[in-house]
Amino acid sequence: MGPAAPVSGGPLNDALRQIENFDAILFVSASAVRSTFKHSTIVNKKEELRNFPGQLIGAVGPVTAQNAIDHGIRVDFVAKSGTGEGLVKELGGSLSGRKVLLPRSDRGDRGLSDALREAGALVTEVVAYSTPAPEPLDPEIVERIRRADVDVITFTSPSAFCNLSDWIDTLTLAKLSSRVRFAAIGPTTAKSIRKAGSQVEIEAAEPSVRGLTDAIVKYYQRQELYGDDARIRE
Repeated sequence: MGPAAPVSGGPLNDALRQIENFDAILFVSASAVRSTFKHSTIVNKKEELRNFPGQLIGAVGPVTAQNAIDHGIRVDFVAKSGTGEGLVKELGGSLSGRKVLLPRSDRGDRGLSDALREAGALVTEVVAYSTPAPEPLDPEIVERIRRADVDVITFTSPSAFCNLSDWIDTLTLAKLSSRVRFAAIGPTTAKSIRKAGSQVEIEAAEPSVRGLTDAIVKYYQRQELYGDDARIRE
């Protein structure tokens, strides 16, 4: 699957033209940051984004926050939980009655926007980028997965799991997850996988490729030390 592709024009541009009307912007991914910044340039609102007059710019995690900072965008709050819903909970009632801009993927989960509305926020939810369809999987690789002829399957986004389920149905994946270690890059991805009925044995503490790699290494270190008791001792 290729990199996230910015959308063309539409609601995102309209929202950015009125950026002064928002009290907060919440970024839930680095791709959302990049696309929002690109479109702010297109509609001549780059400096308004960099000098956002509203009260808050929030990021779902450190990777997203750093991407914003690299684009000259300030970040006032970074979620400790690494999830969109966690970001809303951590901000508490501070969003109640506030106008919040939420740029997201075309495959974005509705959970975050629902959580914001439950918190009393006035949400403008716009698609900032699209997630391209993945390239066809090698049939041999699919068969190896079906046979559980792999030790770990890594998922770096909810859409990655969704894409695999296009090749292997969710019931088969649920059964497979008891034989193969499913590793998720963070709590949002893990939640999506579990919601589909599969187990997640490995979950990164920090939602990044490095965090996922560390989680896998630590998992197998525990296996070497404790064997079947490794899960109990986590």
